[in-house]
Amino acid sequence: MASTATLVPPAAPQPRPDLEPKPKGRLEQVMVVVYVAVPFLAVLAAVPFAWGWGLNWLDIAIGAVMYVVTGLGVTVGYHRYLTHGSFKAKRPLRLGLAVAGSLAIEGDVIFWVAEHRRHHKYADREGDPHSPWRFGEDWKALTKGLYYAHIGWLFTPERTSRHRFAPDLVADRGIRRISQTFVLWSAVSLLLPPLVGGLVSLSWQGALTAFFWASLVRVGLLHHVTWSINSICHTFGEEHFEVRDKSRNVWWLAVLSFGESWHNLHHADPTCARHGVLKGQVDSSARVIWLFERLGWAYDVRWPNQERLAARRVDASP
Repeated sequence: MASTATLVPPAAPQPRPDLEPKPKGRLEQVMVVVYVAVPFLAVLAAVPFAWGWGLNWLDIAIGAVMYVVTGLGVTVGYHRYLTHGSFKAKRPLRLGLAVAGSLAIEGDVIFWVAEHRRHHKYADREGDPHSPWRFGEDWKALTKGLYYAHIGWLFTPERTSRHRFAPDLVADRGIRRISQTFVLWSAVSLLLPPLVGGLVSLSWQGALTAFFWASLVRVGLLHHVTWSINSICHTFGEEHFEVRDKSRNVWWLAVLSFGESWHNLHHADPTCARHGVLKGQVDSSARVIWLFERLGWAYDVRWPNQERLAARRVDASP
């Protein structure tokens, strides 16, 4: 007599409280590809174009201003203020920093903050949305991990839970409105440079070259500098402070990242308003926070505590 086996249904997938129950939709994933790919292609095309077409001092000036405003919007606004609370800000500055960060086209403010807080909770462990060590430590796994940490994680369907990781921003009506109008701020970021370029040069060519250099190339460059903090600064560099993860300092990214590449100290003391705390570590974001404090727009700034830093040092270099 043939024996009968009881069929056991497959176990249901366990809920992930750190993720939204509904993954990214097809349209949202397509838009991510567009936001990432178009500026990147512009960066690739920039070098040959720069030799004989289009680049002029007006485009450089507009691009530089937009890079500084949007870059500091991410580093000072999105990151040190809204994610980590390195200082408190008066309401106009709070909303202004959220808008400036949105102009960087790196995602809406609540998405960005939720993702980064999740990164710190699970840094270089299971649950980190963009660790380069997720596939292993041999060179093949690390090569794959570097790509994933730099850009690949953006194309995954999962979404970090905003209510779990950014409930304070979800509850803020003004921040919520800026988050909901992210597409508008993206359009402003892309269209403002050609508007200025066209008006100043009084030509359609001036508008076109400004759009290429000060919109597309500027956005692409800032994207990859920001993403390099996730990838390069969690793989290579120096460790001056004790951390539980792989965060490192990368000096050659410091200027373009406005001090964010002093990443080892940041993970050792995430709420500190200054990341470049050692001699010679340029940190322009910290200088901007200092200026806001002097103007009375920011207060309760969490400046470095020398005793706490000394307790976490792992070397004796000055």
